[in-house]
Amino acid sequence: MSVKDEINEIVDVHLTGERTARVRRDAARIEELAYHRFEGRDYELFEEQLFKEVQPMVVGMLRSGKLARLAQVHSERQGRKFFVHPDDLRLLKSSAEARDTLMADVVVQALRKLQRDLQAGRGWSADHSGPRGASCLTSYFITLCVWMFRREYVEWAQNRVKWVQMHAVYDFTEGVANEAGIGGLLAATDYTVDAEVFGTDFEEILDEQAPETQAVVRLTVMGFGGTEIADKLHISHGAVRNRLTRFRSALWDAARDKRIWIPAELNTRKAPRLAEEAAA
Repeated sequence: MSVKDEINEIVDVHLTGERTARVRRDAARIEELAYHRFEGRDYELFEEQLFKEVQPMVVGMLRSGKLARLAQVHSERQGRKFFVHPDDLRLLKSSAEARDTLMADVVVQALRKLQRDLQAGRGWSADHSGPRGASCLTSYFITLCVWMFRREYVEWAQNRVKWVQMHAVYDFTEGVANEAGIGGLLAATDYTVDAEVFGTDFEEILDEQAPETQAVVRLTVMGFGGTEIADKLHISHGAVRNRLTRFRSALWDAARDKRIWIPAELNTRKAPRLAEEAAA
């Protein structure tokens, strides 16, 4: 199924009436707005209505990961590399705040492009002669959102990285580590950390993680408890646990691949798989 067909299906689910009737309605509306060159109060009202109409669609596409996937398909067709981090996809699925923030950025940029295109005589047309005929204006606008997603996602992700750097700056040194929470991070009870454990390899592995995971790990190593971390980062206690669990798994995977050395004493859990990994 093409990107256009997927978008049309989403719009058809959310909007009432047949597509051909929507196209006629949109053509009349655009013709009316053209008299004022797509400016003024009437155009502002049109933008407000369009924003309200597409908001639940774009939020739903962010939650399901469909917007990111379609944007990646579009980027590949344009010859551009585009990668969405799995942790970001998980965050967008679980966090309404994250979805609303990114949705607003994407839709606002799409509105700006739509206005520029209409003023230049480009963009949506009721006379489109593709194999399935013209799409309604809403479908065309969702397509613009797909096009805008790449740039807005990158900026959103970079801002989160900057936020992590401001909120969780930490110097990973052996002395400080033994005074803080490295034992708690790796589920140990009482162990003195060796320099071989807490070196540049650890930092490299941490740098590979999503920004929120980095923040949770750094604050854990600094000695903060789960509840304190959740309060500081404005996330749930469950999210803190999940990110620590994922990072522990990444560390044990790295140990198995000989990227980092972790003494068996740093793991006190009795599960056979973890004991085997610790021994490695």
